[in-house]
Amino acid sequence: MSGEIKLSNITKIFNQGEAEEVTALNGVDFTIPAGSFVSLIGPSGCGKTTLLRCIAGLETPTAGEVLVDGTKITKPGSDRGFAFQQANLFPWLSIRDNVAFGLRARHIYKDRRNDVDEFIKLVGLEGFEKSFPHQLSGGMNQRASLARALVGHPKILLLDEPLGALDAFTRMTMQDEILRLWKEHNTTMVMVTHDVDEAVYLSDYVVVMSPRPAKVERIIAVELSHPRARGQDIFLKYRTQILEILDYAGKVQEVEYAI
Repeated sequence: MSGEIKLSNITKIFNQGEAEEVTALNGVDFTIPAGSFVSLIGPSGCGKTTLLRCIAGLETPTAGEVLVDGTKITKPGSDRGFAFQQANLFPWLSIRDNVAFGLRARHIYKDRRNDVDEFIKLVGLEGFEKSFPHQLSGGMNQRASLARALVGHPKILLLDEPLGALDAFTRMTMQDEILRLWKEHNTTMVMVTHDVDEAVYLSDYVVVMSPRPAKVERIIAVELSHPRARGQDIFLKYRTQILEILDYAGKVQEVEYAI
């Protein structure tokens, strides 16, 4: 199985002008096993998306390197798909043409046109191929975005809070959809999320990151089989553990009342 990601001492510094520098990542170092589902969680602005973009080849680390199956990443590649928080579909293209866009850009559409129909069906959009993004719900557009990211058969799918803009019930439905796609295609998935329940529900490993400049606080292996029950005691224990690392667990204080 391919799709192993090795992050070796990744540091990323942004120059803001006038000699001002912002360090987003500070020596991030861990390995993501091929075929695993990993969530990156941490405070807003800590560098999670920057790390995801380094894996995608959209950002170049200031120091350190990203290796995919032993090959150093220096630019984007078809072996890595990317799904953004917003669906980012082209509004003037039909759902089918949006899903096929990457294949056309790579000049392989003629050989892979059947894949377009397969993935549209796989994400539950059969019958909506000729629709345009504005005619569909947010959840349906996110399904199309996932199909577009997966249709090229990437070894790795990078998810930057892809469900953040959805309502709670649609979000849970889409979580199950992502799990199904992951299992069927053995794709390595790396997801940025702020939702602790989502991280525990989906992931093999949850990487908890510190405030900026980000480093890895802890990597938690979620040793639960799928499907997972959100109300299960062990599920809640994982949730509490992550919240405690993030210092968001809260404490109940006894209050003395005088009458």
